[in-house]
Amino acid sequence: MPAVDSPLQVDATLFDEIIQSSRVPVLVDFWAEWCGPCRAAAPEVERTAREMAGSAIVLKVDTDKEQQLAARYQVRGIPNFAVFSAGKLVKQQAGVVGHDVMETWLRSAALAASA
Repeated sequence: MPAVDSPLQVDATLFDEIIQSSRVPVLVDFWAEWCGPCRAAAPEVERTAREMAGSAIVLKVDTDKEQQLAARYQVRGIPNFAVFSAGKLVKQQAGVVGHDVMETWLRSAALAASA
């Protein structure tokens, strides 16, 4: 997959495909249009996608449209962030976080995968 410098809005099928095939860590932002904290986090998510392009992939999952996918990862509060590496969930946290935290998660996942 080529370097992507913005978050990709995905459905369950594309989500599964990217998670399983990605050679770089993947940050997933579970969100909804009506969620104020999700909108507050959006610029940080976009910055992370831009600054980590080529080193990570950032996905956005609309929990209203993809309820089964949100349920699969027990998303009960949004925003909810999940980091995947080599097809496996390695970190998950609800609540707004900044770009620096997201970048740290992704860099840690990349280091763990290369160890």
